[in-house]
Amino acid sequence: MMEIKKAADFNAKQVPTNPGVYLFKDDKDVIIYCGKAKNLRNRVGNYFSSPDRLAIKTRMLVSKIRRIDWIVVRSEVEALLLENKLIKQHSPRYNINLKDSKTFAYIAFTRDKFPRILASRKTGPSLESFGPYTDAMKRRELQRLIVSIFKIRTCKTLPRRACLNYHIGICTAPCIGKVTQEEYKAQVDDARTFLKGGVEQTIKMLTERMEQASKEGRYERALEFRNQLSSINLLATKQIVDHERDFDQDIIAFKKIGERVIVVQMGVRRGVLLGKKDFEIENQENFESEFLRAFYSSNTIPREIILSQQCWVDEAEKIALEEFFAKSRGAPVSLIVPIKGDKRALVDLATKNIEVNMEHDSALADLQEALNLPSLPIVIESFDISNIGNEHIVSGMVRFVDAKPDKSGYRKFKVRTVKRANDFASMREVVYRRYKRLLEEKARMPDLILIDGGAEQLKSAKDSLDSLGLTIPVIGLAKKFEEIYLPDEETPRRFDINSRAMLLVRRIRDATHNFAITYNKKRRQMKMRSEFKE
Repeated sequence: MMEIKKAADFNAKQVPTNPGVYLFKDDKDVIIYCGKAKNLRNRVGNYFSSPDRLAIKTRMLVSKIRRIDWIVVRSEVEALLLENKLIKQHSPRYNINLKDSKTFAYIAFTRDKFPRILASRKTGPSLESFGPYTDAMKRRELQRLIVSIFKIRTCKTLPRRACLNYHIGICTAPCIGKVTQEEYKAQVDDARTFLKGGVEQTIKMLTERMEQASKEGRYERALEFRNQLSSINLLATKQIVDHERDFDQDIIAFKKIGERVIVVQMGVRRGVLLGKKDFEIENQENFESEFLRAFYSSNTIPREIILSQQCWVDEAEKIALEEFFAKSRGAPVSLIVPIKGDKRALVDLATKNIEVNMEHDSALADLQEALNLPSLPIVIESFDISNIGNEHIVSGMVRFVDAKPDKSGYRKFKVRTVKRANDFASMREVVYRRYKRLLEEKARMPDLILIDGGAEQLKSAKDSLDSLGLTIPVIGLAKKFEEIYLPDEETPRRFDINSRAMLLVRRIRDATHNFAITYNKKRRQMKMRSEFKE
């Protein structure tokens, strides 16, 4: 173990050159980062030799290191396996943590005697889960199709009498013994095959049943099978990526945006695109390989992992990663960075999804550039005053995060100190109250404050921020000419009102205005009801 009080105390000669795992610990001897290396001395030394080249998160990590420990192993694969085990055991603060990623629903079967089908956001030993599906409408459509074709029960508990599903022909009624356990198991097996991507087998099965029903003169039943085939073909058209694939693939694309990294993972199971997961992680050293190890510690590892960019230094490290995943999967795993062809098209599809997610970021970047803001305005809070004459003086505040409304952050203010209509004094009060409270709570301040109004409303807000000692960027947006006012500038600035930045600012302003007016109306209605009762 090596003790260090500051980066200059690091002595590379004390660290062995073997492959192994290194552990960074803080002043309380808590493991804050765990990493693997083919050469421990070279890898650990990189953190201290060129600190200016490190990402912000990594520089913060280095500033917290007080002890360095290491465990020597025989190979890089062993180092990967040990690192994975230690990360799971200690959950170090500075290792990538994916627990906050978006959660999508699965289609699942219960493990009952007669399994039922349901949608669930959780997986576990009591459920056999398929997915996840990011498109809720498509998932519900697929679930309805499975119930209709394979006649799987949906009831939570088996009733004593057959329900409507039996009477309309979409359940075989195990509740009243209309189907044996073996026959019902065959229904579930067919549904399982379909959910695993066996679209062709299901189409073949339904085609045979349709033809047989037609031969026997059961034309209504044949028509039912034909309608089911049409539904499957429509669904398959939307989801099939490659009919030739008889194995599973994951496509993973990365995109760096400043100190953030946007990641999209798309799962393809036997040619069927099952869904998409979005992640946002902090930019740090080796974020690609760290993400892969974190993601596949709790997700199924496919035969092929197709990547938008390389996450290994050399061929030896790539082989080590493939062996690591193969040991976890119990079968070979290939890591691929395609240059052209069908697999490159899949990567382009995943990258396109990132670009769609980044449309909001583009507007924020434009806004930062237009106003010369010190940082990307991830969090924007906006205020408007609403009153009718001298009564019901209120304010509405909306909060946008990543250019999208954060309804949980919306706030209403009943103006307390202003008794007559005075937008300037009212704005001064509510801005003061809002940020005084955030200061007391030590909560995150916004990156930008937007005031619905011109120079005087802006000055009132700025006065309140100054009295609290806050230097948050604040602007005013005057509706008449859609001009932006900046503090201490007499002449407003004009931008293209249809630019991405201005469209975003106007959308936030309009949302604030509507929120404030709605609150004002509610206050008036409450007063009218009170007077009516009297």
